[in-house]
Amino acid sequence: MTTAIPRTHLQLRSLIRSSGDLELSLIEVPVPRPGPGEVLVRIEAAPLNPSDHGLLFGAADMSAAVASGTRDHPMVTAPVPSAALKAMAARLDQSLPVGNEGAGVVVDTGASDTARALQGRKVAVFGGAMYSQFRIIAADQCLPLPDEVSLAEGASAFVNPMTALGMVDTMRSEGHSAIVHTAAASNLGQMLHRLCTAENIKLVNIVRSDDQAALLRGLGAVYVCNTRSPHFIEELTDAITATGATIAFDAVGGGPLAGQILRAMEVAASKTLKIYSRYGSTIHKQVYLYGGLDPRPTELLRDYGMSWGMGGWLVMNFMQKVGPAVVATLKERIGTELRTIFLSKYSNEISLKDMLRLEVIASYKKRETGQKYLVNPNKV
Repeated sequence: MTTAIPRTHLQLRSLIRSSGDLELSLIEVPVPRPGPGEVLVRIEAAPLNPSDHGLLFGAADMSAAVASGTRDHPMVTAPVPSAALKAMAARLDQSLPVGNEGAGVVVDTGASDTARALQGRKVAVFGGAMYSQFRIIAADQCLPLPDEVSLAEGASAFVNPMTALGMVDTMRSEGHSAIVHTAAASNLGQMLHRLCTAENIKLVNIVRSDDQAALLRGLGAVYVCNTRSPHFIEELTDAITATGATIAFDAVGGGPLAGQILRAMEVAASKTLKIYSRYGSTIHKQVYLYGGLDPRPTELLRDYGMSWGMGGWLVMNFMQKVGPAVVATLKERIGTELRTIFLSKYSNEISLKDMLRLEVIASYKKRETGQKYLVNPNKV
């Protein structure tokens, strides 16, 4: 070991009590010792992804959050509506660590050759509990980072890159040739744009503001549709007609958008019909919901024929489906393109204590484009 390792470290926990309260806190836990095939990583960068918010906040009303505790051990509590408690029964009264992915330096290893080879190396890691100062992880689950890649650049090496690659793989495996993507100005959206450009895949980008549209067009995006345009439906239909996109990945989830995409796909497909059918076109149209930026119910008007599908899509499920050999190949590609296709950018770096400041929570919970937060658990 070349770094002094403390006996205890701080870890962020989320607890929803059966009484109906969310508690976010920092607790001290023992620093674990690695087993034979494991490494101990000092986490110095972990992104705040939308996928982290579900475990972090649950269904709590954060507008009613209250701060308490001490400077070194702050706590935030917030009420959880009684109607939402049943849906979270499996996690009630359990103190859960948070944070899907991160990056850091290996400061201790187990006895295996694979583990020892990582001593002192910068690595990206995935597997939960990353809002912690130290994290034990299996050596073969680490992604060693090239010397020129910073920990901040490596911190988002799994969720967004694997999601972008998974979307493209799903498109191909299901027989589609172009993609529609919502919330397209996000870090993930920009990443998917660069990946589709490299792979010569046509991509329809859906955004919600002129600034976001300008951002994507500045990156070279050809098909950009703004939901706030008075001509959104016509512009979306034209873009889908031009690209032939028949699969969409929707991060919004609620409201009419998913149905609008299916309708635009059906209109585009109907333009090639030779004979009218009251059942619509036979071209299959698929929308996958992979996020919930809009908490409202998903509105489906059923005005897009009978050849369509709506389902959920998660990157973890994709990784399980394709298997470890494919995932290993994708991880290898990510590692070589972290500073190009899979580059992530951050607007703010905060500490674990900052995560529990009410004004900071209010900011990162908005999940605004261009406002991606990076947590450094070892930042003072």
